[in-house]
Amino acid sequence: MRIPPSNLLGLMTDGPHSAETPAAPSPRSAKRRLTFVTLAGVLAVVGALAAGYYFAMRPVTLRIAVGPANSDDLKVVQNLAQAFNNPRNSQVRLRPVQTDGALASANLLGEGKADLAIIRGDLEVPKNAQAVATLRKNVAVLWVPSAGKAKAARGSKAAPEIKNITQLAGRRIGVVGRTQANVNLLKVILRQYGVDPGKVEIVQFPANEAAEAIRSQKADAYLAAGPVNSKITSDAIAASTRDGGTPKFLAIDSAEAIAQNHPAYEATDIPAGTFGGAPDKPEAEVKTISFAHHIVARRGISESTIAAFTRQLFAIRQILKNEFPLTAKIETPDTDKDATIPVHPGAAAFVDGEEKTFLDRYSDYIWWTLMAMSAMGSAGAWFAGYLKKDERNVNVSQRDRLLDMLSAARQCDSMDELDQMQAEADDILRHTLLCYEHGTIEEGTLTAFNIAIEQFHNAVADRKALLLSMPHNLQRATAQFRAAGNA
Repeated sequence: MRIPPSNLLGLMTDGPHSAETPAAPSPRSAKRRLTFVTLAGVLAVVGALAAGYYFAMRPVTLRIAVGPANSDDLKVVQNLAQAFNNPRNSQVRLRPVQTDGALASANLLGEGKADLAIIRGDLEVPKNAQAVATLRKNVAVLWVPSAGKAKAARGSKAAPEIKNITQLAGRRIGVVGRTQANVNLLKVILRQYGVDPGKVEIVQFPANEAAEAIRSQKADAYLAAGPVNSKITSDAIAASTRDGGTPKFLAIDSAEAIAQNHPAYEATDIPAGTFGGAPDKPEAEVKTISFAHHIVARRGISESTIAAFTRQLFAIRQILKNEFPLTAKIETPDTDKDATIPVHPGAAAFVDGEEKTFLDRYSDYIWWTLMAMSAMGSAGAWFAGYLKKDERNVNVSQRDRLLDMLSAARQCDSMDELDQMQAEADDILRHTLLCYEHGTIEEGTLTAFNIAIEQFHNAVADRKALLLSMPHNLQRATAQFRAAGNA
């Protein structure tokens, strides 16, 4: 009859423990070590996942170079930075770095001292720059003040009227703004029409002094570059229309040729009435060239970071355009492979609708983490088995000892020896049950032990019954005879 594990303790009897029982390590100590190892592994995995999630989702602050002071570009970036710092848009934040202008901003990006920069498309673009967005489009406006002003500028002898760009040779041309880029733009236009820039006197006026310089009749013609609705350009043209005169806008009819030779420029038109007034200024559509101010990122910034920045940029643009109309001019970058400034992969992913989700970006890491957890589980199982090896060996030796006692019990003639074996069997039973409880031995091993312990107890009971039925003197004689035979 098989004895259930729960009933095995019922077979144990109180009595002295035999000194011959093999010493066994504490199963609880091994279990405690295994528990600590398992807990440490779980905490390590959880810690790694928590750290990975923190570094993946923490706000990233990007330095954006922009200038000069008081420029529209700086105002746009400051408004964007304020909106980006809102906790609801915390994935990417902006820290403006003020510079002297687009050239200085490009240099900071090229030196790796800025993550983003506002650069001018017709200037030298840093090799590590990749387009993220078009901040605004600019047009070149070339005009001549009214005839009355031109006459006053030359004194009593009237100067020949300027009707086209080829007639600018030998004249003084005023350029609005201190940036050298506007002077370079004028030279590109002049060369296209065969006018030697060396034969033209070029003077520059700060943007905030342009209107006063025009009213003071400082030049014969003027060039301004900025957005179509630029207040600076509008004020400069308004200053040219006093005394009832109407400025003459010089069309750049070779705009396509300029764009062909200089990819940073595009051919475009200035719509009639852009600069207001009565009559409209200009009275008819005027052909010209345009160029863009770009938001560029330093190559090497992660695709996910720039994709998040681009997504936030266009989401905030919709929010700010009513309060700050300049943000409405922000456009998506050119994603063509032959674009003048190559697009950043993160911006391209947003524009093309291929932006990766969290799982897309980190699925490989999650997979490797699961693989690592599986490997740790296997290693833990092996280590647990290794820790239980000694316990299994002790249990096997104890089972063999129980079988030896079974044979000895059938021939034992001493009640005291039978009691000692019974006590030793109780110790073996106790240790076996603890091993089973801690998973050191399986149920099949415990079943085999059940049979052995049952047979041992039956043998002891039968032997005790036989010894009790024999006369005392016969027991003593039998014991002496066996002792002599063993000797």
